[in-house]
Amino acid sequence: MEDMNKRDQPFMMIEKNDSPDNLMSHLKNGMRSTKYKPVDYQQLHALTEAKKLASASTELKIRKAVQTSKASKEQTLIKQHKQVWWQEHQRLNDVRYKMESEIKSFLNEENIGNEWLTDLTNFEQELSEQWCVYLKNVINPIQQLRADLKYRQHHISKHSYSHTEFNSVKVLEEVDFVKTQLKAVFERLSLEQQKIENYLSDWSMKILDHSSEERCNLLSEVPMKLETLECPYPDLKSSVLNEFYNFTEKYQKKLQDVDLQLEDIARNFHLSEEDQWIYQAVLDQYPADLCGRRTLYLNMLQRYFPYKSRHDLVEHEKYCDQYRFAREQRRILISNWNKNRRDFMKKAVLTLAEACAAHAMEGTLAKDRRKQQELCAHLKAKVLQWRAHQEEVARLEMEISARRREKEEEREKLWKKKELFQRAEKKKKIRKYWAKKEQKWQEVEMRDLQRLEELKKLMAEQSVKDRER
Repeated sequence: MEDMNKRDQPFMMIEKNDSPDNLMSHLKNGMRSTKYKPVDYQQLHALTEAKKLASASTELKIRKAVQTSKASKEQTLIKQHKQVWWQEHQRLNDVRYKMESEIKSFLNEENIGNEWLTDLTNFEQELSEQWCVYLKNVINPIQQLRADLKYRQHHISKHSYSHTEFNSVKVLEEVDFVKTQLKAVFERLSLEQQKIENYLSDWSMKILDHSSEERCNLLSEVPMKLETLECPYPDLKSSVLNEFYNFTEKYQKKLQDVDLQLEDIARNFHLSEEDQWIYQAVLDQYPADLCGRRTLYLNMLQRYFPYKSRHDLVEHEKYCDQYRFAREQRRILISNWNKNRRDFMKKAVLTLAEACAAHAMEGTLAKDRRKQQELCAHLKAKVLQWRAHQEEVARLEMEISARRREKEEEREKLWKKKELFQRAEKKKKIRKYWAKKEQKWQEVEMRDLQRLEELKKLMAEQSVKDRER
C-alpha cells in the first residue's frame, strides 16, 4: 500500500543549482516556466488501476487454488474413510453371522431338558414373528406407495391439469399420513431401544463390578487349604500366615493406588457416556497398522463432535491412552497377584509338608534337638528368602512400569516435536512463496519505472526539438 501511495503522488524533477540568479528566475516564473511539465494524472491512474486489477486477479487465483486444495484433501479423506467403513462393515457382518450360527447351534444342541434355553428359543421365534409383522405393516406399504408414486410420475403426462392437481393433493395427503404413522412407530421403537440398552448396560456394569470385586475378595481371603493344613510348629504356620497377609496387603495397596489413578484420569474426561462409546467405536474402526490412522480418526471425531476443537480431542486422546495404560497395569497386577498367590500356596504347602516330615523325624530322633533347630532355621530362611524374592519381583515390576511410562512420555514428546517441525516446514514454504511473489512484483514495478523513464526522456527530447523549431 505504501508503494501504491507513493506512485499516486505527482512525479516532479528537481534540478539542483546553487546559482542565485537561477533561484530568482524560478521564483519569478513559478510553475509557468517551460522547464516544468504538467503531470499526466490519467496515465498514472490507469497504471494504478492496472496494478490493482492484477493484484485482485492474483488474489482470486490464490483463493481458488486454496479452495481446490481443500476440496481435494476432503475428497481424499472421505475416500479413505469409505475404505475403512467398508472393511469394518464386512468384519462386523462376518462376526454377526458367526455369532448367530454359534448361538443357533448352541440352542439346537443344548436346549434338550433346559427350560431357560427353551425360553430363549421361544423368544427368538416371537421376535421373528414380530419382524414379519413389521415388514408387512410398515415396510411393504412404504414400498407399495413408492412404486405407486413412480407409476403416477411416469404416466402424469396422460392426464389433464385438473386431474393431475387432484391426484397430487391426494398423494401429498397419503404421504403425510404415512410420515405421521412412521414417526409414531419410530418414536416407540426408539424408546424401546433406549430402555433395553439402559437395562443391559446396568446389568453389564453390575456383573463386571461384581465379578471384579468378587475376584479381589477371593484373592484377599486366606485359602481354606492353608488354614486347614496341620503344622507341628505353630511359629512356622503363623510366620507363613503373616507372610501371606503381608503379601496380600502389599498387592491391595498397589491395587488401590491404580484404582485412584484411574479415578483421577476419569475425572479429566469431558465426554458423556454415550459420546465416549462413540469415541471408542470410531477408534476401533481404524486398525492399528493403517497408514495415517491418527489423522483419519481425528478427522472423523471432529465430524462426530463438531462442538469439540481438535485440541480438546487430542487432550481426550491423551487421557484415554493414560486410562488404557492404567487399566492394562491393573490387569497385569491382578494377573501377577493370582500367579504369585498360587506360587505362594505351592511353596507354603511344600514348606508345611516338609515341616510335618521334619516333625515326624523329630519323633523318631527325639534326642537330636540340634538338628531340629537347624531344620527350623532352614525353613524360616526359605520363607525369608522367598519374601526377599517377592520384594525383588515387586521392585522389578515397578521399575518396568516406570520405564514403560517414561517411554510413553518420550514418545509423546517426540510426536510433539515432529508436529512442530512440520509446522515450521509449512511456514518456510509460505515465506518462500511470498518471497517469489514479492520478487515478481518488484520486477514488474522496475519494468514500469523503466518504461516511465523512457517516456519522460522521449518527452524531454521532443520538448527540446519543439523549442528548437
